[in-house]
Amino acid sequence: MRPFVLCALVLLKIALGDACASGQFTESGQCCSLCPAGFGSKAGCWKEDTKCTPCPQGTFSSSEGLGPCLPCAKCPLSVPMAASCSATQNTQCECDNGFFFLSSHGLCAPCSKCTRSEGVVRECGPQGDTQCQICGPGTFSEELISTKPCQTCTQCSDSEVEIQHCMPYSDSLCMDKKLQILSRPPLGGSDAPRWPGVEDGDTSPTPGTDKFTPQDEGGSNNILAYVSVLAAVVLGLILYVAYKCWRSCKQKRALSKARAAELGASPEGEKLQSDSGVFLDSQSLQDNQPSKGTKRDSKQDSRLYINLPPHRQEEVERLLQEGGGRGWRQLGAALGYEPEQLDLFEHGEAPAHTLLSNWAQKEGSTLGLLCSALARIERPDVVTALNCPTQGVSLV
Repeated sequence: MRPFVLCALVLLKIALGDACASGQFTESGQCCSLCPAGFGSKAGCWKEDTKCTPCPQGTFSSSEGLGPCLPCAKCPLSVPMAASCSATQNTQCECDNGFFFLSSHGLCAPCSKCTRSEGVVRECGPQGDTQCQICGPGTFSEELISTKPCQTCTQCSDSEVEIQHCMPYSDSLCMDKKLQILSRPPLGGSDAPRWPGVEDGDTSPTPGTDKFTPQDEGGSNNILAYVSVLAAVVLGLILYVAYKCWRSCKQKRALSKARAAELGASPEGEKLQSDSGVFLDSQSLQDNQPSKGTKRDSKQDSRLYINLPPHRQEEVERLLQEGGGRGWRQLGAALGYEPEQLDLFEHGEAPAHTLLSNWAQKEGSTLGLLCSALARIERPDVVTALNCPTQGVSLV
């Protein structure tokens, strides 16, 4: 009988408008109080009302609630602190551009991006990850990957007609009324021209005359002009896309040649010709003939990965990015990363670079440990890139 009375009391409070902010009630039917920011609850609210206590040092509570205080996060190694932890705010760390501090994992994770029909409500930064929201009425977002808020829909003018309403994923589409494509002039009537052989009240032409009126001829000319303009626009778009593709391929080819020149080998291998007409590939010669004096024992190599030259780090990241089944994810698992952390790295544009940059910030990130992890996943090519630079081989 007593539970029935409590349920009836709760329903009566809701019906009278006395809604409970916490959504929980004590055994006697009293609404549980929320602890303010900077306070936490030690015990649940059932027999008695909530008992709030100030958050001790090293913990925080940023909003009202019924839960306990949460422990403060720590910034990763070599990541500066933007704001220290307080009773009402968690620790804030200054991550690089395009990253935000994920306090639950204690690392800098890549920022998320909004998709089509969504706009940015809060930009990625010290406050957390990007927050997206579906565009409301009167706004739209046509970009597949966006970091901007929703745009305001275009309003057609009095001299235009709207042929497509504004949607969350596309803007309004307007057309000039002078094109006279949506409507045709009326046939007949008092204002229609009179043709020879046509009596008053007779709207049909005499036998042998053409039924095509001057108004129809003007509408057809407008349609032909519109189709011609549309064809010219389509042709221009095709030429523009072809030009962009050609320019992109040219830039990629120049970048490949520049990187190959920096590493000391051409992108297609050096074509070496002797008196006997033999052609050799410099990369295959290098794999078969390792350099003398550059081989190091990975277990005794105490050099830090972060001190490697930038071009050597780029070579290692490229090999891991193109490693297929034994790439950067397997290396991350060998270095002790959890699958959830690797999934966060995969959201970025260069997950191999993100993994190695994050690992290099940890204490004791030596080449010996990295080479041991690469040996466990059977990547001797990356170990070779770490120990000695790629060099072209010439044959005399």
